[in-house]
Amino acid sequence: AFKAYLHSCKAGVKHLINDILGIHHITSIASDPIKNNHFFTEVLGLRRVKKTVNFDNPSVYHLYFADPKGTPGTVLTYFPFPSRSRGARGIGEVAQARFAVLPGRLDFWEDRLAQYGVSDLLRVDRFATATLEFTGPDGESLAICETNGASLPPADGHIPAQEALRGFHSAEFCVDASSEVGDLLTFMGFVTQTREGETQRFERPSIGPASIIDVHYKAGGEKAQENAGSVHHIAFAVKDDEAQQRVRQALIAYGCQVTGVKDRSYFKAIYFRTQDGILFEVATNPPGFATDEPLETMGERLCLPEQHKSLRDRLERQLIPL
Repeated sequence: AFKAYLHSCKAGVKHLINDILGIHHITSIASDPIKNNHFFTEVLGLRRVKKTVNFDNPSVYHLYFADPKGTPGTVLTYFPFPSRSRGARGIGEVAQARFAVLPGRLDFWEDRLAQYGVSDLLRVDRFATATLEFTGPDGESLAICETNGASLPPADGHIPAQEALRGFHSAEFCVDASSEVGDLLTFMGFVTQTREGETQRFERPSIGPASIIDVHYKAGGEKAQENAGSVHHIAFAVKDDEAQQRVRQALIAYGCQVTGVKDRSYFKAIYFRTQDGILFEVATNPPGFATDEPLETMGERLCLPEQHKSLRDRLERQLIPL
């Protein structure tokens, strides 16, 4: 009866959201910050564009890896908790983050990852897209996809620009077969595309890169257990504060329990959980990562949010040097 009531409420919400611009960033949990930093900067060639701390737990780093400017749609971030055990993959999570490269570049990446001892390398075709799947340092599921739409800037300069990662291609959710997350994505402006087995593709048309969400509907199975290697949340981009407010009001009308606006220094954010327990964020593109340090040296020094600046001496002693 409650589901029927919820459906009737949602049916009354006629205006789909048109402000979502695709993926802004994906934030995950790590264990060893040194291994995490090395993998994403040295192995994958991303730039560490920000070295800061968790807003709610300043004794833990918050590391941001992206293209040289920290462009929304290229940003993968981590909370590295040195004592964390490995999480368990399952239902109710962002199951895989996928990067984009230009066509014909997977041979380079397969050779490079093998040279660095990366495990579980697998070449597959997903929705007619050549894909290389692999496992990150904490067991996280990652992939690289060849695409003609890889129009975002290349990652850091020590990998040739023609080979470099170019932001996100997509993300995949793993949910129960009864999940209504597809309805939510449709309301958020994503359009249903083709289906491949148990996986349905959704895409923001005419948006460009980082605009694809695949939903794997799984009949049965264990729920995901969040820990090292798990995605903590996925953030969707909007143009500015006004767009974020429109999205917030629309989501509330849809029935989502949305937080107030939180200032995260480099963007403003609102949060809500899906029926499946996946944490969604909607983040503004501005002001960006060069607000508190020069673009040329971004990510080198420890930057602290205003409320934690008094802790600098203690944090610089306690945090593991990178």
